[in-house]
Amino acid sequence: MKKIYFIFIVNTIIMTQVQAQNNDLLLIEKTVNYYLDGMTTHNAKSFEKAFHPNATMKWVDKKYEDVNAVEALSAYVNANDPVKTKTNIMAINIAGDAANAQLELEYDTFSYIDFMHLLKIDGQWKIVSKTYSTRPKSDKK
Repeated sequence: MKKIYFIFIVNTIIMTQVQAQNNDLLLIEKTVNYYLDGMTTHNAKSFEKAFHPNATMKWVDKKYEDVNAVEALSAYVNANDPVKTKTNIMAINIAGDAANAQLELEYDTFSYIDFMHLLKIDGQWKIVSKTYSTRPKSDKK
């Protein structure tokens, strides 16, 4: 009887952890989809739902750049018209209250590959850092 009780307790603990991770996965997907919505529809308000206000965005073009993500992305979408974009959540990894997501935004001639770092802050997943690179459409590495 003790063995059955022990197995029941262990199973319950494992199922609770799996359930919590599945819930976090759905919440992270919701957060990154706010970002993807902002990029595809050029709705700058979506960025405020996705990013922590102090989130950074970093990349290398001719030199290393580091800016506030919400401000830079909002300025970009407000200054440009939306174009046809295909989006893909390529991967999500979760470790406690930290996570990362790899995203792809595919345009006619190139793709943005985004690496988002997220933290669970006051019960909500927020992107705190975005790094990205571009690759030509023909380069599928």
